[in-house]
Amino acid sequence: MRFIRPRSRVTAFGSAGFAAAALIAGAVMAPTANAQTNQAAAHGQDSAAKGAALAAARAAKAGIDWQDCPAAWGFAKPVQCGWVTVPIDYTKPNGKKIKLAVDRAVSTGTAAERQGALVYNPGGPGGSGMRFPLRVTTKNPLWVNTSKAYDFVGFDPRGVGHSAPISCIDPQEFVKAPKADPVPDSTADKNAQRKLAREYADGCAERTGTAMLAQMTTPNTARDLDVIRAALGEKKLNYLGVSYGTYLGAVYGTLFPSHVRRMIVDSVVNPARDNIWYEANLGQDVAFEGRWKDWEDWVAKNDAAFHLGTTRDAVQAKWLQLRATAKKSPLGGVVGPAELLGFFQGAPYYDSSWVPVATAFSKYFAGDPQPLIDAASPDMSDTAGNITSENGNAVYTAVECTDAKWPTSWAKWDKDNTALNKKYPFLTWSNAWMNLPCATWPVKQQSPVEVRTGKGLPPVLIVQSQRDAATPYEGAVVLHQRFKGSRLITEKDAGSHGVTGLVNPCINSRVDAYFLTGKLDAADVTCTPHATPVP
Repeated sequence: MRFIRPRSRVTAFGSAGFAAAALIAGAVMAPTANAQTNQAAAHGQDSAAKGAALAAARAAKAGIDWQDCPAAWGFAKPVQCGWVTVPIDYTKPNGKKIKLAVDRAVSTGTAAERQGALVYNPGGPGGSGMRFPLRVTTKNPLWVNTSKAYDFVGFDPRGVGHSAPISCIDPQEFVKAPKADPVPDSTADKNAQRKLAREYADGCAERTGTAMLAQMTTPNTARDLDVIRAALGEKKLNYLGVSYGTYLGAVYGTLFPSHVRRMIVDSVVNPARDNIWYEANLGQDVAFEGRWKDWEDWVAKNDAAFHLGTTRDAVQAKWLQLRATAKKSPLGGVVGPAELLGFFQGAPYYDSSWVPVATAFSKYFAGDPQPLIDAASPDMSDTAGNITSENGNAVYTAVECTDAKWPTSWAKWDKDNTALNKKYPFLTWSNAWMNLPCATWPVKQQSPVEVRTGKGLPPVLIVQSQRDAATPYEGAVVLHQRFKGSRLITEKDAGSHGVTGLVNPCINSRVDAYFLTGKLDAADVTCTPHATPVP
């Protein structure tokens, strides 16, 4: 699963223990294998914490040399760009280093109004936050008040875009179309996908190198975030994380609780260690099916505009007909079932996609296939430079596969996904193939951080729509329980992914109040949904 946005390939989006020794009749027993593993993990975490503190101290001293952004990056004045240096391996802070790209738009208010920097992560893993400062320069009405108080700061996480980008396959090969139907018809189809997954995992090691690959983790990105905080000259972090960015925020809040000033997490990944990441992907399959049906119901309700059927079943029949046609002969020679899914999954992701997806769908059945072909075709020009879909896919895979231990038994993958596909067929198999490289991952897989409230963590604001497909609602509830003193805003009967970017005064006013004053409601809040799209 991918905790950010639909993409062309397929879609995607925890266990430190303690050392123990048994005392029997005064004799000290040898540590068990698990205890030895936990001792090693604890030692590694301690070493990484010391390395992160050293890197942050160096960054605070160096600061950021803000300059006009390189023309090729596409960020005009007044946005400024710079670099922050971090170690690849925080247990070796004096070892090899990389530079992270950062940018900012300075606050628009007076000196008295300014409260520091607000750092943003949009999700992924593999998403770039570099467009965040544009919310200031375009005077986005939802952020005009907050931008008076804060510099808006974006960054490319390690491995992403301009920040030592990683790769797993030739970008031209990655976008080549059409791809195989993600729904298998036979054992041979499954074996073909398994072969591709193994080759992709091997490609990550070959093109990125195992030294870098082994350090592509959420905890390391959280440490990078703390180094960025220090480089900005901020004693404490103000943070907005969306989608996977909520998990990054949860891990940061656990590792650096006293370094947080204000934090909003929007559309929340369930941070439980046993959910990261295999179970999280299975849960997403269920949630996507539910939101897909919500969209089909809306299309049926608006049959006067779309003419695709007056019931959910009728709209679903049209979808299956379209898939079957594209499987037999790709539309326009380039759009097969995989490409269709890459486009149509935008609807359960975001309400803003409801109308354009339904419109292209409708025009196809009205005899005009070109809008659908144009919308679903892969971007064949996306094969060079730093910001490519291949790079984003590589980072997604590297982080999720390295963050946690995944099942290595194909029998388990096959059993779980076959069972899920019977009830939740929209996303299940494509999601499985997306993540299957983790079954044969070429570097050591870590144990997820135990997300919890640490000393000094201030109240965190959690925002979540009730029917979110990419990050099911349960994730917000679990993080709310783990971050003591947090507040949860629920957008009832809504399901768009990324709530703080939508117009809903019940939510927008509370986001402003929290960032500007630190104020939270005395209790959790339930808001009515934002406006439903209109054809």
